[in-house]
Amino acid sequence: MKKIILFLLISITTFGQKKPEDFGYKHLTFTFKKLTVDVLIQSKKGEENIQKPLFFWCQGSMPQPLLKYDETGLYGTFPFDVDDFLSDYHLVIVGKPGVPLISDVKDLKAEYQYLNENDSVPKIYSEHNYLDYYVERNDFIIKKLLKEKWVSKNKLVLAGHSEGSTIVAKLATKNKKVTHLIYSGGNPYGRILNILQQQIFIYKDYEAIEYWKSVVANKQNITYNGRDTYKATYDFSQPSAIHLKKLKIPVFITYGTKDWNAPYNDLLQIEGIQLGLKNIEFKPYFDVEHNYFPVNEKREPDYEIYNWENVGKDWKNWLNKN
Repeated sequence: MKKIILFLLISITTFGQKKPEDFGYKHLTFTFKKLTVDVLIQSKKGEENIQKPLFFWCQGSMPQPLLKYDETGLYGTFPFDVDDFLSDYHLVIVGKPGVPLISDVKDLKAEYQYLNENDSVPKIYSEHNYLDYYVERNDFIIKKLLKEKWVSKNKLVLAGHSEGSTIVAKLATKNKKVTHLIYSGGNPYGRILNILQQQIFIYKDYEAIEYWKSVVANKQNITYNGRDTYKATYDFSQPSAIHLKKLKIPVFITYGTKDWNAPYNDLLQIEGIQLGLKNIEFKPYFDVEHNYFPVNEKREPDYEIYNWENVGKDWKNWLNKN
């Protein structure tokens, strides 16, 4: 995503000595499967210890630090306007395995990724970057957080975008404390279909089918090969529609009509009507792509128009009604 992502105008003099708490975040660490897990909590200033429900956010793919900064300040940790949620919720986000919590963007590679000198991902990341690891880890963290006095137990919102949407869909079937689910920018029939649609549009071929054959033949392989591991692609290509159809809690599905996943969200909506799934609500955003930026006829995004704030407000309005 381009640098137009929202950032907080915070002085970064002697930034290297700063901690998440210096920027208004509560930083918790847990140990899960012998790995240290970084958890950030953002609360309304002065209300950090006021009992509120959790808004648990699962970000998309790639090994990005949670906190990124440059000479102008700290980049936004959440893509939406957090002020829409802080009066009612404590916001939670969890770091990626093997990726530092905080980094100067000049030390990051393309798309703000934390990579090794040879541009490979950290080994710990590639070995743990798969669906069930994230589901089990996040379930573990939620259960830990629900024991805190400042966390209300009467409501628990899971929200995820892109890869994160697949995680929260499965997690919602596992953790019975979840009361609301926001599924954003995901493909309910699996990641491989996004890859295929993009391949057809750009290259006019079906090479993704051959790639999928390799993925299926090596579906437990966690070796980095210049893209997501075979296991990651296989796991995130399993249909989250299976999980979404099981849920009885309110579910809100949002997506751009120019995203590669759009036809499959439409398919799920058609199926949902046929199955009488009254708990799932869909909201397509017309003529925008995966991250809600408008696109031209070549599907090139216009990064000057930032729609995440509007999407976040729609989520909050939906939560208020449900």
